[in-house]
Amino acid sequence: MAEQSRIRKFFSSFQPSFWVANSLELFERLAYYAQQVVMIIFLRNHLKFSEIDAGTLSSIFGGFVYLLPIFAGTFADKYGFRKAFSFAFLIMMTGYFLIGSVGTPLLSGVAKVVPLFWLLAILLIFTAIGESFIKPSVLGTIALSTTPETKSLGYAIYYMLVNVGGAVGPLIAYFFRERIGIESVYMVSATTCGLMFLGTLIFYKAPQAALSIEQPSLRTKLADMARVLMNGRFMVFLLIFSLYWIMFWQTFVIIPLYLTDFISKSAPFEIIESVDAWAIIVLQVIVNRMTKKLPPVTAIVVGFGISTLTWFVIAIHPTIWMIVGALVVWSIGEMTQAPRYYEYIADHAPKGQEALFQGYAFLPIAIAWFIGGTFGAWLYSSMTKDLLVRTGETVRVLGQPTGIWLVLAGIGILATILMLMYNYHISRKERAVAA
Repeated sequence: MAEQSRIRKFFSSFQPSFWVANSLELFERLAYYAQQVVMIIFLRNHLKFSEIDAGTLSSIFGGFVYLLPIFAGTFADKYGFRKAFSFAFLIMMTGYFLIGSVGTPLLSGVAKVVPLFWLLAILLIFTAIGESFIKPSVLGTIALSTTPETKSLGYAIYYMLVNVGGAVGPLIAYFFRERIGIESVYMVSATTCGLMFLGTLIFYKAPQAALSIEQPSLRTKLADMARVLMNGRFMVFLLIFSLYWIMFWQTFVIIPLYLTDFISKSAPFEIIESVDAWAIIVLQVIVNRMTKKLPPVTAIVVGFGISTLTWFVIAIHPTIWMIVGALVVWSIGEMTQAPRYYEYIADHAPKGQEALFQGYAFLPIAIAWFIGGTFGAWLYSSMTKDLLVRTGETVRVLGQPTGIWLVLAGIGILATILMLMYNYHISRKERAVAA
């Protein structure tokens, strides 16, 4: 009875909208990662795009998914989270369905008028617009449905559910790709978003506090963006950080291509790509306790260094199990730096602009996706063109593209050195001001 009472007390310490919003986030992440892990293979192998075109389309989608929330948040605030959620899931349901339908008779007429590349680009941007409304709506709900005492725990629950979606989504993608076909993964994502659209209409009610908050206009939002972009020190920090995320996105670009070309056409690349999320779920608390005494910038540099080791591990012996181990190494680096990243931004934002600068924390991820998909596909294509002989569906391997992993490691080393130099410069400047 005492245990049941504690559980009831725990759940009742949050408003119902908190649990509904986090449930929507869980299934949105499941739908997103299910299709994301197969995207590069879907575009290259199923729709027959070149690797570079497939990478560019991935860049378009990922970049807009992480850039547009800066603007979508304004509309979510203005029109309400319930309308924002409904709009988002309706757009995503339609978008994922149409992406999965490309190459079928359903869109054959459109494909005759619009080049396939641009048709996909339009559909991906359309879907990204829907995706961009989710995070502002979830984070806004959490902010307004928790108390000062429960807010920290609320964000921890949110972060955990994001990773659960990132871990389970790829498993579902593997199951449907193996048994029905790769295009069915997009139908699963579309169905999930459709169910969440209904779930929003039935279960979601905005927190009461949302009704009494005066929201900034889009003009104010654009002025704020200009203010952030004019802060040279902060922009340098974000650009250095984007190098880290360029490496990360190669788990969705280079690794699935490498697994299916160099290891096995039937390699379970979706399951392998989910290792990072599973490792975070299992090891996050342990890593946080081990690194909590490190200063934020030290934790960031250490995290960069650990994640860079990922590519050396793969280069030593690129087998499935070594890649799995390497992704665990990556996750340890990610867990070391990620929580301290937000702390560092809060500590170094101009006085009174802490919340504004935190709002641009996703900007390096967007920058990295805009660059990383095309860059990764170009790197893979150029490094493997003389190592693979394709005859129809058969691929003969002539050697190993070790250079790929060394280039990615080089990006990590560069990011680590630049972050050290940045910190040295900022620390020296702060000491001079203090003196």
